[in-house]
Amino acid sequence: MVAATHGPLAGVRIVELDMPGAVLFAGMLLADLGCDVVRIRRPGSEGSAVAANLYRGRSQVSLDLSQAAGREQALALIAQADGVIEGYRPGIAEQVGLDPARCLALNPRLVYARASGWGREGPLAGTPGNDINHLALSGALHAIGTAAAPVPPLNLIGEYAGGSLFLALGLVSAILAAQATGRGQVIEAAQVDGAASMMSLYYALHASGRWADARAANMVDGGAPYYRCYACADGRHVAVGALEPHGFRALCEGLGIAPHGFDPYDRACWPALAEALAAAFASRGRDEWAALFEASEGCVTPVLSLTEAPLHPHNRARGTFAVRDGAMQPMPAPRFSGTPAEATPPMDEAVADILARWA
Repeated sequence: MVAATHGPLAGVRIVELDMPGAVLFAGMLLADLGCDVVRIRRPGSEGSAVAANLYRGRSQVSLDLSQAAGREQALALIAQADGVIEGYRPGIAEQVGLDPARCLALNPRLVYARASGWGREGPLAGTPGNDINHLALSGALHAIGTAAAPVPPLNLIGEYAGGSLFLALGLVSAILAAQATGRGQVIEAAQVDGAASMMSLYYALHASGRWADARAANMVDGGAPYYRCYACADGRHVAVGALEPHGFRALCEGLGIAPHGFDPYDRACWPALAEALAAAFASRGRDEWAALFEASEGCVTPVLSLTEAPLHPHNRARGTFAVRDGAMQPMPAPRFSGTPAEATPPMDEAVADILARWA
């Protein structure tokens, strides 16, 4: 495999110490954007056949890091790299001899990026936890769901956004700093920190008295009747996002409801308005409503399944999804006018060949 020549990060060399979760998704993002990512996996460990697309775009080598020979090969790669990403439990990187101190002594301009759930400081550092637990302590999980109970938003906000995206952003930022100063550093992307950061708007609104500290009680958390999902006659759903006054009017007109009968910004009107909207949407099928509102400012869209979404005309026109290696998968984002990102399959490669390419 030759070095990636596509994407805005072409030429940036990253060693990924194979771990599921935040590191795996960050490695995919960096490879999509052109980084020359080498994933070091354990012998006998293959990329998951269940989520093969998450392994795309990398060279991959099998090294036994518990053996001196494996560690030396890994360190030879790290000596030539711009960055390392790892997500081991606290103490494991030190145990196998790939800790930040040793790696930075070998390569002073290296950026060593660590992903974790709780971080390496604080009472919970090193304790077990998964995405839902990290999200719970950030305040985000409390704000998402129905009035009766929080609802886990998949692993999108904690592990992928709070972990992987912050890890990738921190890595690229520190590499830019290292290029200017010649000095690398260690960065840490803890899911609980990233999720808390993404809650900045809601903490600000809460502090100013404009956000109720309760679920389904606010403008964009499902509390407002014009910003939630409704069941249709066929049991499928539409999503309504008519926040602006003109959008609310268009929503009511499309549903045959008199808009002057409700003040959308008066919370006392919300129960009656929600009942009227629910009854209207229940009178037709999802796709009928989607067609009716397609050219409307009412902001009504069908809630598509994972099977349906790649087939939607908008997604097809943009190439948002494509079949790669026999499976439908989302394509790289964001988009670049001059250095487009690409999705390429992973390839096994010998350490010697990688070092020759990086020399």
